Amino acid sequence: MVDLDGDDRGRPEGKVLWHVTMSLDGFISGPGGAMDWVFEHPSEPSAAAEETIRTTGAVLAGRRWYDEAKSIHGGLEGIYGGAWSGPVFVLTHRPSPARDEEPAVTFLSGDVRDAVAAALHAAGGKNVVMFGADVTRQCVEEGLVDEILIHLVPVLLGDGVRLFGGPGGRRTSLEKIGRGRPRQLTDLRFRVLKDTAS
Repeated sequence: MVDLDGDDRGRPEGKVLWHVTMSLDGFISGPGGAMDWVFEHPSEPSAAAEETIRTTGAVLAGRRWYDEAKSIHGGLEGIYGGAWSGPVFVLTHRPSPARDEEPAVTFLSGDVRDAVAAALHAAGGKNVVMFGADVTRQCVEEGLVDEILIHLVPVLLGDGVRLFGGPGGRRTSLEKIGRGRPRQLTDLRFRVLKDTAS
């Protein structure tokens, strides 16, 4: 579990999980936020995905994910196909006007560590799941992520938003802790090794 301030006493027990679907060539969305490629490869729900939905208490995401969820993917009611609802935290420098806000959404503009702490508190001992590329990159680089669950789709997109990386990025080592049974989508699960991040 994430140690936000050097002392875990009194901190909620949930984990911080990066849950993402990725193409074989490393993209988490196609050009313009396209996600239709995910649904072109139907597969029965995996045990890992079902467990994630059941154990999620809050979502932490970036503004691009929020905007795409609202305009392209059916809004926040579409999270996990409508199988989950709860508090959503959006870390952004562009909070929405009050008239555009939804009751379950909290816009945050502070430090990423404070955003994770707020989401963990709201999760009430359950896990915080992160969506999007930029906020998750920040969390990984700050050592705030406990696990990464990737659903690997057998498609080469060629362009889009990359899973991770960019100029000046840091190396982070992972330990494989699970792989789903053979199916059209392959589940890969990793523990983030905090003492090897550099």
